Amino acid sequence: MDVTLREVRDGDLPALFAQTSDPEGIRLAAFTAEDPSDRAWFDAHWERLRRDPAVLVRTVVGVHGEVLGHVGVFGPPEEREVTYWIGREYWGRGAATAALRELLAALLERPLHARVAADNGGSVRVLEKCGFVVTRRERGFANARGEEIDEVVLTLPG
Repeated sequence: MDVTLREVRDGDLPALFAQTSDPEGIRLAAFTAEDPSDRAWFDAHWERLRRDPAVLVRTVVGVHGEVLGHVGVFGPPEEREVTYWIGREYWGRGAATAALRELLAALLERPLHARVAADNGGSVRVLEKCGFVVTRRERGFANARGEEIDEVVLTLPG
């Protein structure tokens, strides 16, 4: 799938909110905000992200200008993590892989890390296609599921 990345615009936020409020996406992502339906929290969170020079976040745009999701990197230099969220209507079409590859091509930083719910096989595959390797397994509390779950930690080596 062809995608482009661009800076997040105010007009992107309604689509991003709708995508990150999708119950199936929330279940798969697992490690979400306490209340993903809280629009005030979402707006404040995105305002902080967009102002923070240590965070690089981009809107993923499809060939017809549609907002497919977002992709980004955050965290201190030795622990930089990638993150992405693609709207459910675009799952299985290669959008996440294409978006992550675009982001990685623009970043010189390595290593990079990612964390994924262990049962989110699609996301693990996206990361592996982009060169990430599983480095360990952990357990963590997943707000979306209200319990501790298994988590996979992956690394893109330097």
